[in-house]
Amino acid sequence: MATVVERKLVLTPYQVVVRPLVSEKGVHQATRHNRYAFEVHPQATKDEIKAAVEELFNVKVIAVATQTRKGKARRSRFKMGYTKTWKRAIVKLSPEHKLEFF
Repeated sequence: MATVVERKLVLTPYQVVVRPLVSEKGVHQATRHNRYAFEVHPQATKDEIKAAVEELFNVKVIAVATQTRKGKARRSRFKMGYTKTWKRAIVKLSPEHKLEFF
């Protein structure tokens, strides 16, 4: 039986949104579909991400989709290591709002 654990970590909007992700695919989604990608804190929920983006950029968010990206195995000389696991959020804005840094 699964137990419910209440999370005690409280994040500020500046801690939730780590950085915007600017790539070819991200710019295409921004121009065509009004969707913007961000790297976010791994423990942030969709509601926290929505509130943080609305507060930081003064826009109206319609939907939030999240992805947890697993770390890749990397080799440095003779030792194996891993890149960090990180979380991506794709945020869809209402049609009247746009972000200008993309």
